[in-house]
Amino acid sequence: MTTALFSRTAAPLFSGLAALLLSVSMALAAPAIVVDAGSGRVLHAEDATLAWYPASITKLMTTYVVLSEIRAGRITFETPLTVSATATAVIPSKMGFKPGTEVTVDNALKMIMVKSANDMAVALAEGVGGSVENFAAMMNASASRLGMHDSYFVNPHGLPDERQRTSARDMAVLARALLTEFPQYKDYFGIGAIRFGKRIMRNTNGLIGRYPGADGMKTGFICASGFNVVATATRNGRTLITVVLGAHNATERTIRAAALFDKGFASTGWAGSTLEAMPVSYTSPPDMREAVCGRNRGTVGEDGDEMQTVEANAGLFNIFSPSPGLSKVMGDKPGTLGPRDPTTPIDVYVGRAPGAKAAPAAVAATPPAARAFAPKEAEGPALSGSGPMVLQGAVRPPPRPVMKTQAPAKKTVQKTPPARKVSGN
Repeated sequence: MTTALFSRTAAPLFSGLAALLLSVSMALAAPAIVVDAGSGRVLHAEDATLAWYPASITKLMTTYVVLSEIRAGRITFETPLTVSATATAVIPSKMGFKPGTEVTVDNALKMIMVKSANDMAVALAEGVGGSVENFAAMMNASASRLGMHDSYFVNPHGLPDERQRTSARDMAVLARALLTEFPQYKDYFGIGAIRFGKRIMRNTNGLIGRYPGADGMKTGFICASGFNVVATATRNGRTLITVVLGAHNATERTIRAAALFDKGFASTGWAGSTLEAMPVSYTSPPDMREAVCGRNRGTVGEDGDEMQTVEANAGLFNIFSPSPGLSKVMGDKPGTLGPRDPTTPIDVYVGRAPGAKAAPAAVAATPPAARAFAPKEAEGPALSGSGPMVLQGAVRPPPRPVMKTQAPAKKTVQKTPPARKVSGN
């Protein structure tokens, strides 16, 4: 009888303990992957198919959907977006524009890539999909088509939602799709800083301007995910994709990614498996909140704030004193990092671009939900300039000059009161 009683009372205890240990084990796993962008070969992988909260690296999928709509001719880079009350109400990181403000697709993309502006992600979602919900359906349709089997999206920015998930492997698939399908627009992912009026906002990707050959893509952070990054680097014509999820701080994230790039560039990769051959994960994302933010720390600042503080105090990351968590994964082999190269900010502005027009009436009349699962269409009309550009067997319009924008419009923008920062970069 005593044995039976023990089994009935202890079973739930041991079951709960096992679940806790599994969660802790997954939280310490810190998934990572290094992929040769050209061949799709996996050069290095650590728990790369574990489910994880994406945080702001979600914005890479947001960008993929927007660029797909541009390719299809339904919008252009000059299409104006109107900031809604929903976009204004989203929590930081954000630009803080008042409702009714107009921003072009081009400027909104730059703001989500560098500032990781959540309000601009919502403006893009509503402007392209008609609503956040419809845009999320477009994101999931794209993820399914690309073979991102471990991913599901419910919002365009990556703010906390238990349903939103991805994996290191899936984000490498997405990064490779962005590079191969839209090579003419890769400069969006490597902008070092943007300037809006007198405000200068620097990219929180600590590899850009510091790691030799680094040229993109996006960072992400919420307490539940830890510090994530999807990064690319190119040397001697060879581009690698590195994904790091669940780092404990921005410094660790950057140093670990640099070390993985070093390892990847030292490998030929010919014998590695492909992204497509990796198994599907059936796990649930672990919650890194206590490990990353602390039990009594409900909210934290953007990782951009932390990164800039490190740079201001030290001039560069102290790569010889990595955090204890990092030393467990890397030992005493930090990546190749140096002082950040000077960056000239790219100007962004509000308002329509001169001569910009909204989407054609025939396109605007098509319900966004119906477009969400539509098959890929033929290339649309040229965005600007003249003369076709041949790419991957298709005739596409020539790229617009991404890095050149007009001077900021002299327009008064109402400043919103500061909000508690939860996530963003």
